[in-house]
Amino acid sequence: MAYVPGVALLVALVAGCSAGSDADDPAADSKPGSPTVSAAPPGKYRTLPESCSAVPRSTLKDLLPGAAVLPQEQQDKVYEGTATVTYDTDRKVGCRWKSDAPDASRNLSIDFERVVSYDPAVSDDDRAREVYAKKEDAAALPTSAGVTPSETPGGSASASASASASASGSGTPSGSPSGISSASPSADPSGSTSGTDPDEDLRPRLLDGLGDAAFLDDALTRAGSTAQHRTVSVVFRTSNVIVTVQYTEQPARVTEVPDSRELQEKAQALARKLDEALSD
Repeated sequence: MAYVPGVALLVALVAGCSAGSDADDPAADSKPGSPTVSAAPPGKYRTLPESCSAVPRSTLKDLLPGAAVLPQEQQDKVYEGTATVTYDTDRKVGCRWKSDAPDASRNLSIDFERVVSYDPAVSDDDRAREVYAKKEDAAALPTSAGVTPSETPGGSASASASASASASGSGTPSGSPSGISSASPSADPSGSTSGTDPDEDLRPRLLDGLGDAAFLDDALTRAGSTAQHRTVSVVFRTSNVIVTVQYTEQPARVTEVPDSRELQEKAQALARKLDEALSD
């Protein structure tokens, strides 16, 4: 009978250890059938290209014709470009080029932005869609250019509203090339409504076949008494990377207007080359 208290104490200790093990086991608190939360998948791209090397020299020669007449040393400097100052080259990089010629000056810039979501419930791609939609929204693409919702209802709806307000206020979107009216895509200066506006395809618009989503903007502006300058912007998203191409021409003569079609074609061609390079 003297050993009975010791046996009882041993049984109590073993029972206490078993209870402690259950308390430390995370599975003990889980309920059958509770959902398992998994982190959203990361984006396709973990790095960005070297921006000032992203455009082939042959392409730069075409986009910056004024550099061809410069001495070789100055040509090389123009084609090297100037890197954009950023504080996180893993997230954003860019490069700028400029050439002056007697008839006109041209500027080219490209920017790469790698979007990262810090919300485990939101993927990098989904976050990139939101960032891209805000850029498209800010462009306020005219509805007469056949704009349809691209990626998020919020972005495209507000862009359409802005474009409609612009059309009702002045009849000409601020970014429309050559001051083209957006009131009626079929109207022409002669008053006929049976034909198609020859410049309809040059208005700011969504682009097909470029990345996951893309748009083009075209703005003709004048600063004071200087010549008009036209800037064509092509913005596209591929997975979690957003690329912006801006191509500007300013003629030397105040009376000259930069050719919209040429600038748009060259800006789009460069954007497609950058998209192909990212996909390789």
